[in-house]
Parts: sequence; C-alpha cells; structure tokens
Amino acid sequence: MGGFDEKAFATVESEDESEQSGEGSTLAVCLVSGGMDSCVTAALARRENEELAFLHVSYGQRTEARERRAFREIADFYQVTRRLVASVEYLARVGGSSLTDHALPVSEADVASRAIPTSYVPFRNAHLLAIATSWAEVLGARRIYIGAVAEDSSGYPDCRPEFYEAFNRVIEVGTKPETRVEVRTPVIGMRKSEIVRRGVELGAPLGLTWSCYQREDRACGRCDSCALRLRAFREAGGADPIAYA
Repeated sequence: MGGFDEKAFATVESEDESEQSGEGSTLAVCLVSGGMDSCVTAALARRENEELAFLHVSYGQRTEARERRAFREIADFYQVTRRLVASVEYLARVGGSSLTDHALPVSEADVASRAIPTSYVPFRNAHLLAIATSWAEVLGARRIYIGAVAEDSSGYPDCRPEFYEAFNRVIEVGTKPETRVEVRTPVIGMRKSEIVRRGVELGAPLGLTWSCYQREDRACGRCDSCALRLRAFREAGGADPIAYA
C-alpha cells in the first residue's frame, strides 16, 4: 500500500450504508476523545445505529484543548449535532498520572514494556462510562461505544475486556428496571494497525484525530501514544496524516 490520501478519508465507503445491526432503530452514545481509536469506533457506531450522540470528557489532561478541537471536528465531519462536553477535572487534583500532573514527566516511548506507564490515569474509564451511562439513560439510548483497545491493557487496566464485562453488569444493577444500555467495544480486539486499516476502509477522518500526550501544536513523536500510532501506520503501509515535531 502507498501513502494514505487524507482527502480520500472523507469519501471512501467500502460497505453499503444500509447494512445495519438488524436490531431496529437505535440511538447510541459514543465516547469520542478525539483520538484515533475513538474516531474509528465512531465510524463503526455510525454504521450500526440510526442516530449518534457524541460525548467528550476532559479530565485536566495536558492536551485538553487540542483533544476538544479534534472532538468538535470529528463531530462536524459526521454531522452529529447531539453533543455533550463534560469535565472530570478533579482527576487532575487526584493526580497520579503524568497526563494530569505537570510535576511528573511524560515517559519516553517504550512500546515493548509491560509495566503500567506514568500516563495511566487511575480508573479514568469508569468515570467516563458513568457519565455516558447517565446520559444514555436520559436519552433512551441502547448502546454506549468506547474505543478501548486490549493492546493497551497491559499498561491500562481499565482497557481490559473483563473491565467492560463487569461494567455492563454495573449498568444492569444500577439503572432503572426498564433501562437497557450495553457498553460496546468494537475495536478492543484489534491491533492498532488493524484500526488504521479499518478506519481507512470506513472513510474515518484520521487526519482530524489527535493522540499525542504532551503537545498541542505538533505531535511530539516520542510519547507512548505517538509511538504506537506511528508504528500502526507503518505496519498498515501508510503515512500518518498528522504533523509531527
């Protein structure tokens, strides 16, 4: 495969738009951080549901403004008007992560490491899913989509499939009896390179996404997130469309 054509991201449609999940008219809440994984998850959710509501949650991270911009641009791309931008900035006061505590340096990339990195935000995804569940219950949504990837789970315990299985049980026992909401993780079993390929097939706007942990002008290319992203595009056979320092 040659280099990816960023302009083509807006036009590639490899499958019939009429292919639905077969479960009738649906509304789904999709967590969109602004990163590549959540963008491709949104593309998949768009195919499986008649209407989407996009949720973005800030938590005092270093690249908060840039990620929010990516969220808005992805929402505009998919013409999603039902949006909620929320904040759990108290996680920055809780600390314990180099993403939220500027006294802790963001680690240089080590994609071979199996240790929990300094970028882990303790139990963050539970906070995000709690907000998504509240909103889904109010909207009458049937599904919540989140772009968790098990490839990250060695570093991030709240990216493991077991976590989402358990959270679905929490939703079942913690919401109204008539509420039926399921958390879906459509990219959880994919390698990052597979996510890139799937995104290109779906025409996902990967050039609008942002993954860097520490810069907002140009991606640093040195943090774990940048390294995983660059490796994914390289393995997929194309060039990352965003700019690097």
